[in-house]
Amino acid sequence: MITNQELANIIFPDVKTTLEDLEKRYPLRQLPAGAEVTRFAPSPTGFLHTGSLFTSMICRKVATQTHGVFYVRLEDTDTKREIQGSGEQLLDQLSLFNVTPDEGYLGDHQKGNYGPYVQSERADIYRIAIKHLIEIGRAYPCFCSPEELNEIRTKQEAAKLVPGYYGQFAKCRFLTNDEKATRILAGQPFVVRYKSNGNHARKIRVTDLVRGTFEIAENDQDVVIYKSDGLPTYHFAHVVDDHFMRTTTVIRGEEWIPSLPIHLDLFQAMEWQPPFYAHLPVIQKLDENGNKRKLSKRLDSEAAVSYFLQDGYPSEALIMYLMTIANSNFEEWIFQQKFDRMEDFAFTFSKMSLDGALFDLGKLNFFAREILSKKNKDEIYAMVTTYAKVYQPKLLEVVYRDPNYFKEIMNIEREKENPRKDYEKFGNLLDSISFFYDDFYEDIIKEKLPFSDRFSPELISSVLSKIKEELSLNQDEQSWFGQMKEIGESLRFAPNGKLFKNNPDQYNGSVADIAEMLRITLTGKKNSPNLYYVMKVLGKARCDKRIESVISSF
Repeated sequence: MITNQELANIIFPDVKTTLEDLEKRYPLRQLPAGAEVTRFAPSPTGFLHTGSLFTSMICRKVATQTHGVFYVRLEDTDTKREIQGSGEQLLDQLSLFNVTPDEGYLGDHQKGNYGPYVQSERADIYRIAIKHLIEIGRAYPCFCSPEELNEIRTKQEAAKLVPGYYGQFAKCRFLTNDEKATRILAGQPFVVRYKSNGNHARKIRVTDLVRGTFEIAENDQDVVIYKSDGLPTYHFAHVVDDHFMRTTTVIRGEEWIPSLPIHLDLFQAMEWQPPFYAHLPVIQKLDENGNKRKLSKRLDSEAAVSYFLQDGYPSEALIMYLMTIANSNFEEWIFQQKFDRMEDFAFTFSKMSLDGALFDLGKLNFFAREILSKKNKDEIYAMVTTYAKVYQPKLLEVVYRDPNYFKEIMNIEREKENPRKDYEKFGNLLDSISFFYDDFYEDIIKEKLPFSDRFSPELISSVLSKIKEELSLNQDEQSWFGQMKEIGESLRFAPNGKLFKNNPDQYNGSVADIAEMLRITLTGKKNSPNLYYVMKVLGKARCDKRIESVISSF
């Protein structure tokens, strides 16, 4: 009769290395007490999901603040779904958000002593571990065809039983080693399944760093751990990798909670200490019916990190916003820090909500405005040109026409204690500032300008003519506004809105109305940055020319 060891040698005749050899190859890390080793383990199957950025950001934060290690492992065992080059793209995008690993898969190379950090390059390690499980009777070859597996599932569904390959339904676990060896030697295709001793009717107690201690059904599934293509499944590969890469804390989305019993079962069978687990709440969105659902890469543009990059959001704004989801006390803290030194925040799993947060684009815009308002004109110039080179060649062409002029535009009310917060992203920047450029302005005024119907073209022309003749830009803003009031009063416009409101029959309007007329004339819009500084940037000659153009259009 063939023993388990003999069967293992038939399946893996070339595997001579043992688990003990691997323990020596990958020794315990020499780190300070309390240091945590975290990992981000993406699959190269597409774009970087916003939820993945959220997870990797927390992984990096936990490792950094405990003086531990954050590494990246590429989980590419699902060869059918792999998209060429997406692994490198994921790392490139992470770096844009300053989520940089200490070691691991780094896109164009690997760094560290616990690699390879690409799962497809670790096949020999998995084979050693699987051979060990076969030797101790905790794994076996399975020869069931897809048709046989479908037949098992159909019977389970008809009997309203838990579906899966387990217990009496695990046909191949009852084959003798002699039968298994005969089939293998005859060339019959097979996979290797884990042999669970569990029972889904029993509960196990697990402790999660986010959710505390709770009970969940014990695993009894004989899951596939080794596919016919010679690569392991995710369930087994990540257990082996987390052990030999010495991961202390697995941080991942809550969608993995149902798989936790399988993973704990595998760790127990290998006689390894499992890492701590932290299952993060998912980022959600309201559907058209007002119901919450997970942010979907198929339905929601915000699900892809590339959406925010293409739209020109400052990367630190998205990280700052995601930190408000990560910890309930972060928002108050960052306000106190005046939106600076985010790296000093002390993250803790105990301050994480159990409920998935709704993605709030308005709050992201708020953080983006705050962050951009603190940048000086040279920093803004550098950020805009970097963005435009990749995503908006037209914006880049406009900026490059006269870099100093562009900096003047962006510097309006910037160098002050409470700077204006006009901008939140660069994707719509050209639309916001195009009126500063004469060719764009000429296109703008071809359309009907949004002057109030309360005022006749004749009155608007009178106001504009008087401003052109009398308003000086060679004075400070307060004096300039005082002169605007004087011009307005000479044309029966009240110096403030309250006076006009209380005496509507005595005035044509208020100084705000003549300011709006001037703003529309110079910019084509009712809203713009501070009008005084807009005029200063445009210059007297350009302002006069635009006033003349609008008057002549009536």
